[in-house]
Amino acid sequence: MLTLRRSDERGFADHGWLQSFHSFSFSEYHDPAHMGFGPLRVINDDVVAPGRGFGMHGHRDMEIVTYVLQGQLSHKDSLGNGADILPGDVQRMSAGKGIMHSEFNQGLRESVHLLQIWIEPSAKGLSPGYEQKNFSEADKRGRLRLVASPDGREGSVTIHSDATLSVGLFDGEERAEVALNPARKAYVHVARGAIVANGLALKAGDALKLEGESALTLQGGEQAEVLVFDLAA
Repeated sequence: MLTLRRSDERGFADHGWLQSFHSFSFSEYHDPAHMGFGPLRVINDDVVAPGRGFGMHGHRDMEIVTYVLQGQLSHKDSLGNGADILPGDVQRMSAGKGIMHSEFNQGLRESVHLLQIWIEPSAKGLSPGYEQKNFSEADKRGRLRLVASPDGREGSVTIHSDATLSVGLFDGEERAEVALNPARKAYVHVARGAIVANGLALKAGDALKLEGESALTLQGGEQAEVLVFDLAA
């Protein structure tokens, strides 16, 4: 079964310094039909104004993946980590039994465009953790590159959940076909550009839920950047 959700059907919040689209219920946006998909709980499509950001705040029992599309996001946390997250970077923060962190756009001119993703962990009360890796454009060009997995295989970051995240860049005749386990769920999120997924035309911000499907085909990309999740049912 294929379920399409268009970009303009998402929740939206305008905080002045922050423009945020919510793929699933989050904060003041509540939609019982969109509470999550398998362990995937949040995809927030955020644009943060120059010189602004999220002050120190806490999380627990969540795997948080940050994926920057444009600009530079500065991270600090209560574990003593401090890093800049750039396009191509995948940052994983395991909140576990509790962590504090902040995220700021230190730039004076350029906004930061990022996706913040929350995935429910397989167990609660884990030790907090942090990991960050860069995946080059060449490594994602015309294929789906695994960037997050439960076992850190293929150089991906490790998330404590029965879920994987792959990212691909597609343009022109570039095409990818991957086998899916029909007993699991898959979720496609188009971060930029446009692409055809299993015969359905998607543009930036659109998403496709796949249930009971045995394959995913991505083709007809127009400067597309695509995230694909494989999720426990």
